Amino acid sequence: MEISFDQLQKTIGIHFNNQELLKQAFYHRSYLNEVKQIKESNERLEFLGDAILSFLTSLHLYHQFPQYPEGTLTNIRSSVVKTQSLGTAAKKLGFGELLFLSKGEEEGGGRNNISLLADSFEAFLGALYIDQGIDAAALFLKTQLFPQIISIVKNKTYVDFKSYLQELVQETHKISPNYDVVKTEGPDHDRTFWIEVKIGQKTLGSGIGKSKQEGEQQAAKNALEKMGRL
Repeated sequence: MEISFDQLQKTIGIHFNNQELLKQAFYHRSYLNEVKQIKESNERLEFLGDAILSFLTSLHLYHQFPQYPEGTLTNIRSSVVKTQSLGTAAKKLGFGELLFLSKGEEEGGGRNNISLLADSFEAFLGALYIDQGIDAAALFLKTQLFPQIISIVKNKTYVDFKSYLQELVQETHKISPNYDVVKTEGPDHDRTFWIEVKIGQKTLGSGIGKSKQEGEQQAAKNALEKMGRL
């Protein structure tokens, strides 16, 4: 491992009182099949961290954006806590190198799997809450995740571009747009998708994403921009 638990704690400026609890946040369930002395994975911590993440993100957005209604705040929160956002934050912190995985999971690219990284982020947050309380959890999110909010709001990535485009197209053409994958690159755990959105044979826009859903959203956004709707 290129990063140790000591280095991680120095990086984030937090020292766990319970070091075993910290490690538990990185025990993937596959690891338990190979190391019998470990009895519990990080899934219960992930469950707790998910709830804490939702609460603290909601609280932050409520105070940060008093001008936005409930619906907009909900959409922004969804963008902040989605798998891609959490996985990206976890990857920057080196969480992938700290995961305890089975040999099969590791050989399958588990350390770079965005979903596993996102799960570890939530588990870590749950462990941090148990170890040091809500204020430490809030500070961690403020420094390691919430900076993404600036970009999310600026680029309006919280908008459901697909739904918006579908409403417009159905209103004018009485049909729904279609999304085609025109190209993919990369291994299964780190694939990139090129997407085009069309009406019949006419291309309305194109987009790139690390998942089909993200690529479709970007294609819809590009189409809306061309239509002068954004």
